Amino acid sequence: MGTSGEEREAQEAVRAAYSAHYRRLVAALYGLTGDYSDAQDLVQEAYARALARPRQFLDVADPEAWLRTVAINLARTRFRRRRLFDTLVRTGRVVRQPESVPGLDPNRVALVAALQQLSRPTRETIVLHHLADLSVHEVAETLGVPVGTVKARLSRGRAMLATLLDEHAEARPGNPASGPASPGLRSVGSEATGATREGDASEGPEARASGASAK
Repeated sequence: MGTSGEEREAQEAVRAAYSAHYRRLVAALYGLTGDYSDAQDLVQEAYARALARPRQFLDVADPEAWLRTVAINLARTRFRRRRLFDTLVRTGRVVRQPESVPGLDPNRVALVAALQQLSRPTRETIVLHHLADLSVHEVAETLGVPVGTVKARLSRGRAMLATLLDEHAEARPGNPASGPASPGLRSVGSEATGATREGDASEGPEARASGASAK
């Protein structure tokens, strides 16, 4: 097969990987950025980089992990460029409106808003483990941090999310904390923070104990 034929075959493989993993990658990046359009842009830019060097992409052992890592690095770069805007949001001078995302009810939008109040390292860890469904070891490898740090971030992030979601439920107009809205938000929080997820038993007291010193 000639070079052009090999190139076309490689490009088709990249397109197939993009189609197979697009939805999961966008969901993970939406959790990280809080902006659905940004999430789509970041995943598409990662795909464009793979398509620019399709034959090198074929040598990648895990295409989804490669695309996710590139997209996360792009998100970090974009985050640094938007620090001034984020400061304006935090001080209340600018209000960021969440995107209206098909398939996301108000509780899930509330979850994404709560994620944005976590520190970036904690938010990345929570999203990769619970939305991208990576194991603790895979999260550690993706972020380049020790497993113990991942466990500590998960423990701390879960506790913070539970508090933030409860506060949101209490603040909803016409919905007291004991009313219908609160259980719904708690169920979203439980799903995202993995309170009953199998395989998380190792992230118990030891992880919480290390949370004070790990970032």
